[in-house]
Amino acid sequence: MKRNYNDDAYTQWRKDILKRDGKKCKMPGCKSRSKLQVHHIRKWSTASSLRYDISNGITLCKNCHDAIKGKENHYVGLFSLLVK
Repeated sequence: MKRNYNDDAYTQWRKDILKRDGKKCKMPGCKSRSKLQVHHIRKWSTASSLRYDISNGITLCKNCHDAIKGKENHYVGLFSLLVK
């Protein structure tokens, strides 16, 4: 199932993550408040039961999000701890 960015549940999930994270990047050492994106900690494609679970999302700035591309699995543990 492909993500639908116009889906009300996805939009609400994203807003809830941004609010919880204080609208700033949660990557250690970065506190950026610009170009924010919401990242699924466990992949959308493989963790369907967690797609809209706020514990499965974290706010990252575009730079940090781009930096983890292809290495997402290495960050699951860290990100899960950061959002508890």
